Amino acid sequence: MSDQTSDPSKTLGGHELETELLADWRLLFSALHGRFETGDFATGLRLVEGIGAVAEELDHHPDVDLTYPRVTVRLTSHDVGGVTSRDVELARRISDLAGSLGAKADPAAVSVLELGLDTWDHEEIKPFWAAVLGYEVSQEHDDELNDPAGTRPTIWFQETERHDEPRQRFHLDLRVPPEVAEDRVRAALAAGGTLVSDERAPTFWVLADAQGNKACVTTWLGRSAAV
Repeated sequence: MSDQTSDPSKTLGGHELETELLADWRLLFSALHGRFETGDFATGLRLVEGIGAVAEELDHHPDVDLTYPRVTVRLTSHDVGGVTSRDVELARRISDLAGSLGAKADPAAVSVLELGLDTWDHEEIKPFWAAVLGYEVSQEHDDELNDPAGTRPTIWFQETERHDEPRQRFHLDLRVPPEVAEDRVRAALAAGGTLVSDERAPTFWVLADAQGNKACVTTWLGRSAAV
């Protein structure tokens, strides 16, 4: 690990993490995401048990999902709100464990879905959505609501002008690894979609379906932090 990324209190961005050569992992928002194809449930269980032992040893604990036939892992340092050297070390150890069990990394398969809601006053409607969904206001971003369990999509509020006419209010934001983004955009266009804007690509592409409903494909590239 380089001296630049060894400070456990410093959050690391995409370019810094690229220098760590974590081939099995991708930065999506404020966490490292990894997926390991185990082939069967028993191997997945052994991998999870190994991850648990390493997490206890390092006193740094990931979010782990065990399903057939894969294990999905998310690493972040909640105390500083992003990825640090602690996550890099744990990621390396998990990759070694997965390799020893014959589990194959599939980093291109990871993604994170968010819901964007257009509003001219997010403070007016934020309490409703927090209450009805059981969400919490993000500590880092005043215009976001997060699922306390970390399993459901973040909702963020996009500023728009006041309007009365019916229009799409919710849209989907899909965060993907940078090497996947253009293929995903091409697939959406081939499936009948249209490109609304690529002015901010590769940070994000705005797409629409045949009826004009919008969605965005996004990456960490071109951002000042892992947001």
